[in-house]
Amino acid sequence: MSYWDPIPTVRACTEGEPLPGLAEWVPAYDHHSWSAWPSTWEERNWRNVPGPFYGSVTDTCWTGRKVAPGHILYDDEDGREFVYCQPRTPEETYRVLAAAWQELTAGYQCDGDERWTPELVREWWRDRGRVREWAAALDRTWSVSKDEDEREAAGGARAYVAYIDDGLAEYLRGYLFWLAERRPPGAGEPLPKL
Repeated sequence: MSYWDPIPTVRACTEGEPLPGLAEWVPAYDHHSWSAWPSTWEERNWRNVPGPFYGSVTDTCWTGRKVAPGHILYDDEDGREFVYCQPRTPEETYRVLAAAWQELTAGYQCDGDERWTPELVREWWRDRGRVREWAAALDRTWSVSKDEDEREAAGGARAYVAYIDDGLAEYLRGYLFWLAERRPPGAGEPLPKL
């Protein structure tokens, strides 16, 4: 699957549909509000993978991987959270939402579809070596750390490198199609080039 749109799941959650299983990840999630920071897009973490979700001025409590380890990672500058893999199923979307809802500064957003352009996505992809190098270095450093949370997060850095090497290009080509057509590609439809 090259692209799956998580926004209908987000809308269903914000329109009152209960979040299946969210209570097991986050006991209280009614404090979150999107768009708490007007400059969230401009201050987004450069490591975020293009897509609807992204982390910007998040807190530094390192809670996101506890609920969404397959999607959230921390930077090594000040411990802010970012999205290294966009959700591809409703359950994965719930997990990313859980990470966003427990984040105290409301530093996550889900308006990336309105912000990313094909040119920006391609620019991010051209610069992927910088992200890959950062994640590989993080893994080397944190995998031998005395801190248990850093050792756990090193697994996320390894997963990010593996995703950049295999799978991310197909996702981004599907996302480029989505940005242009506002629908997922049909079977056999050609995907744009990165």
